[in-house]
Amino acid sequence: MNYKETLEYLFNSAPLFQHVGKDAYKEGLENTNTLDAHFGYPHRSFKTIHVAGTNGKGSCSHTLAAILQSAGYKVGLYTSPHLVDFRERIRINGTTISQAYVVDFVAKERRFFEPLHPSFFELTTAMAFNYFAEEKVDIAVIEVGLGGRLDCTNIIQPDLSIITNISFDHTQFLGDTLGKIAEEKAGIIKPHTPVVIGETTSETRPVFEKKAKEMQAPIIFAEDENWIEKSYINEIGRRIYQTKLFPKLEGELGGLCQEKNTSTLLSAIKVLQEIGYSINESHIRKGFSNVCQLTGLMGRWQKLSIQPTLICDTGHNVGGIKYIVEQLSLQTYKQLHIVMGMVNDKDIRSVLAMLPKEATYYFTKASVKRALPEDQLQQLANQISLKGNTYSDVQSAVKAAYINADKDDLIFVGGSSFIVADLLSFYVNNKTIAIQNR
Repeated sequence: MNYKETLEYLFNSAPLFQHVGKDAYKEGLENTNTLDAHFGYPHRSFKTIHVAGTNGKGSCSHTLAAILQSAGYKVGLYTSPHLVDFRERIRINGTTISQAYVVDFVAKERRFFEPLHPSFFELTTAMAFNYFAEEKVDIAVIEVGLGGRLDCTNIIQPDLSIITNISFDHTQFLGDTLGKIAEEKAGIIKPHTPVVIGETTSETRPVFEKKAKEMQAPIIFAEDENWIEKSYINEIGRRIYQTKLFPKLEGELGGLCQEKNTSTLLSAIKVLQEIGYSINESHIRKGFSNVCQLTGLMGRWQKLSIQPTLICDTGHNVGGIKYIVEQLSLQTYKQLHIVMGMVNDKDIRSVLAMLPKEATYYFTKASVKRALPEDQLQQLANQISLKGNTYSDVQSAVKAAYINADKDDLIFVGGSSFIVADLLSFYVNNKTIAIQNR
């Protein structure tokens, strides 16, 4: 099989949560442990940092990897989902795993793993850990796929655990209260291993404190350390932070949510320095200011064009949309156009209720089975006075927005990671507009 055929085989033979949702979710670590033993426990040959949370774990994982790369470490980075190409999930110093490795791995190992019927994520995690071991990375930043306690990444014994925040998402698996969700994510806290918590609520903080005490794990709450005095956006869209230790720390990621992520990261870096990592101020500044270039991160308040301005963001639940709506309110434009699509297992009504009513909407769906049909999304939106037409795919919705928009207008594309994925696939493959990360 070639690379394309191999991906089709993986997507069709191993259930992919990205495409089918709950039917791809496998509770428990039995398959993961079997695969891990088969490959000789590859994750034991390199250091790891484990990153969980409802929102922000992708940005934090990429930025932390960028800082470690800047410090001279050979860094593996395992994240999900991918936006344009499967290989985005597995990187070393920003370079994606090769097509040849993916093809060879599946061809060589399929006879072993097929009888196990692993999920796509179980198999991909085994591939990532094996690849990092073979390439002899110094450290790997590992993003949790879903939850924490039963996530197949949770076989690692990290130097540091990070939990960014808790919001409502994947409630069918993780629980219907913030406390229950926090319990699942707190499952990555390991004995005697420091854990940094980014944000808490009165419901989640006691959960983390209890788990850390049980594990005798040092716990650091980033929100208590008051790292950031203020932040603002400069003339080229970068976020500038005034912090206790680093005046005018420049972040390539300009989203409002990055202020919370940066606070979490500064606490995490402090811990890493205390346990012996060689990270100095220049490494920190380089990582923050060049995260997209160093790691290939896409889809975080990413500006794709000007006149009209086109921005996309992967925020897809109440916690993420809150920041997007606030940031949209701070933009300067004549008219706001929103290309919107969601998947059917999210709290759609709550997200729609947060969106600005003065915008013109273009309701669409992503090219995944979980996508909510555009007409159903329109009906729900109309109930709360959000008005717009329907489009069968993201490309046609964005084209319509371009046709209707004046040069001083703003087009925002989002509601789902998969909407952004379809948008970026179109732009990257057609190379019609230079992509700028902001």
